[in-house]
Amino acid sequence: MPTAPRLFEPIALRGLSVRNRAWLAAMCQYSCEARDGMPGDWHLVHLGARAQGGFGLIITEASAVAPEGRISPQDAGIWNDEQAGAWARIVDFVHGQGAAIGVQLAHAGRKASTYRPFAGEPTGTVPAAEGGWQSVGPSTVAYPGLAEPAELDAAGIAEVVAAFAAGARRAMRAGFDTVEIHAAHGYLLHQFLSPLSNRRADAYGGDLAGRSRLIFEVIAAVREAVGDDVPVLVRISASEWVDGGFGIDEAVELSVLMQEAGVDLVDVSSGGNVPADIPVGPGYQVPLAGEIAAAGAAVGAVGLITSPQQAETLLVTGEADVVLLARAALREPSWPQRAAHELGLGWRAAPYPPQYTRGAW
Repeated sequence: MPTAPRLFEPIALRGLSVRNRAWLAAMCQYSCEARDGMPGDWHLVHLGARAQGGFGLIITEASAVAPEGRISPQDAGIWNDEQAGAWARIVDFVHGQGAAIGVQLAHAGRKASTYRPFAGEPTGTVPAAEGGWQSVGPSTVAYPGLAEPAELDAAGIAEVVAAFAAGARRAMRAGFDTVEIHAAHGYLLHQFLSPLSNRRADAYGGDLAGRSRLIFEVIAAVREAVGDDVPVLVRISASEWVDGGFGIDEAVELSVLMQEAGVDLVDVSSGGNVPADIPVGPGYQVPLAGEIAAAGAAVGAVGLITSPQQAETLLVTGEADVVLLARAALREPSWPQRAAHELGLGWRAAPYPPQYTRGAW
């Protein structure tokens, strides 16, 4: 009997079994039009379609753990119980399609209170008169083109940790299978990790041990909130693509320590904290994931992974344990079903809802 493609082998993380290794990456939708952080019909259809399309794990967009942690006023949130209840409807539908679902817990830090990146809309920081707010960060170092953040003091840092834990508890009540801590793309936890944005002289700055102190406090609080059986994922930017920034050597060290601290998989991305010339191309971030995998951490690879054979190859070679699709999934919600066909998996074993088998490849 032929062996199933690696892409369609289940993967177990703690108490969760995911049906395949083609996962939907978190992608901001900026579509909470009432500016209340409440996910609605757009989010149900967007995420539900990818669950119908065969993805193994659906990861929500960055969902703010506090109102001031939103990137834009239209971001989704999980800072109150009403939002958790709205997420529960989406979680139930995704589960009904055979997929697992995780929420990405996020805080934008100094990149908060910005206009959403839609055509025809302004750019930069949203002023208070238009519903904007004061951003915060590890230091009073602004992202180019945005307003200067306020430096978090000890009480503010403790509030951030508590907000991540509270978001994780709400996620469990909403029925999510896992949580992903967002520590990438220049948002708050990444800002603390990077010497380019973290100029602190206290216990949260300086060497990697200091700069990573906040993320380990968040990991510990989230792990306690979700319990021992729920996987905890962390997304990191493994390179800032500039000299003097957070880079792959520190990323490898961090990833090993995170695994020891109870993180089950590192979702390896890059960039976002400072402007940089990034060598974008097919699979351009896969070598970063490969280095972290070689150090013994379980990893997900993301970044212009578009073809089924490309995804299968990086899994077979051990450069990653799962692949996460973003832009390709926007173009093609049922990418896993086509991938199954191209990799030789018969339609009866492919991830089709019964209603869609007549349209099988």
